[in-house]
Amino acid sequence: MSGDPEQEYFAAGMVEDIITALSRITWLFVIARNSSSTYKGQAVDVKQVGRDLGVRYVLEGSVRKAGSRVRITAQLIEAFSGAHLWADRFDGSLEDIFELQDQVAASVAGIIEPTLQAAEIRRSAQRPTDDLTAYDLYLRAYSSANSWERDGVTHALELLRQAIERDPQYGRALVLAARCHYDLHVNGWTEYPEASRHAGVDFARRAIGVAGDDPEVLANAAYVLAYFREDIHAAVALVDRALKINPSFARGWQQSAWLRLWAGQPDLAIEHFQISLRLSPREHRSNPFMGIGVSHFFARRFEEARRMLLLSLQEKPNWVPTYRFLAACYAQMGCHDEAGEAIKRVQALSNVVVPAAMHWRNAEHRELYLSGLRLAAGEAT
Repeated sequence: MSGDPEQEYFAAGMVEDIITALSRITWLFVIARNSSSTYKGQAVDVKQVGRDLGVRYVLEGSVRKAGSRVRITAQLIEAFSGAHLWADRFDGSLEDIFELQDQVAASVAGIIEPTLQAAEIRRSAQRPTDDLTAYDLYLRAYSSANSWERDGVTHALELLRQAIERDPQYGRALVLAARCHYDLHVNGWTEYPEASRHAGVDFARRAIGVAGDDPEVLANAAYVLAYFREDIHAAVALVDRALKINPSFARGWQQSAWLRLWAGQPDLAIEHFQISLRLSPREHRSNPFMGIGVSHFFARRFEEARRMLLLSLQEKPNWVPTYRFLAACYAQMGCHDEAGEAIKRVQALSNVVVPAAMHWRNAEHRELYLSGLRLAAGEAT
C-alpha cells in the first residue's frame, strides 16, 4: 500500500515467512503461497475465499512503507461467518528487513495458534454431544483441563478416556491425559498420588511413541516426565527438539522454562517465560507469571516473587502450587501473618500442604522452598 513497486519483494517475503511459521503448527492445514497469492491486491470476499480454498480461517494483511519505517497489519477472520478473531499491527525499521520479517512471522504464528484453538473449542462445544468425534472430545477436554480447577481436570480425564478409546494413537489426547494426572498430583487433588504418577508417566511415554514431529506432544510429554522425576536432561532435549520444530510455539517456551527452573536455572527460566509472553501476549498469563515469580523466589528476590505470584493468582485463584510458593515467600520475608493466610488457602484447596517437591533438582532451592513452607505452616498452626 506504499505505492512503491520496489517494495513488492518485501511483502512477498513477509507472506512467505508467515506461511512457513504457520506451517510448523502441525495441527493446522495451511494453504500454500502460490494458491493464496492469487487474491493479492484484490478486494475479496472472505467467505468466497474460504469456499474456493476449502479453509475455515483466513489471515490477511497489508504492508505500508514510509521512509525507513514500515507498518504491517494483520487480521484473522473466520471464513464462514466473516467474524474477526484477532487483529494487530507491527511497526519497525527497514534497516534490517530480514530481522523484521522473522519477528513479525514469529509473533503472528505465536498469537494465532491459541486464538484458533479457542475458536475450535467454541465450535466443538456447539455440536450435539452424541455426534462427537475423538477430536471433539479432545477439544472439550482441553477446555476443561485449562480451567485450573479440580472438577475441570477430572472431567477432562473422563472425556480423554473416551477419546483414547476411539483412537489409542491420538498423541494429543494421550499427552493431555498425562498433563491432567500431573495437575491432580501437583495440587494434591488425588487420594492416590502414586497411581497418578504411574498413569502420567505411562500416558506421556505413549504420547512420545506416536508424536512424530508434533511439538505440542513432545513439549508436554517432556514436562510431565520431568515433573515425575524422570531424567531431566532427556526431558530438556525433548523440549529443545519441540522448539526447533516450531520456534513460535509459545506454550513450548513455557514448558522449557519450567524444565530449566526444575533443573536449578532460574534466570534462564525467566528468559524463556518472557519469550512465551512476547509470542502470545493475549493468552492467560497465570502460568508464566507464576513461573517468573518462582524464579525470583529461588534467586532470593522475594519482593519481585511476591508481586508476580499475586498477579498469577488474579487469573487462577485456585491453583495450589502458587499459594504454596506465596506462603514460602512471605515466610522467608518475615511476613508471618500473610504467610499464615496463604497456608489457610492451601488447606482449603488441598490435603497436601508441604509436598515432597522432589522435581526441584537443586537441593538448595528445594530446601529454601520447603523450609519457607514449614515455617509458614507452623505460624498458621
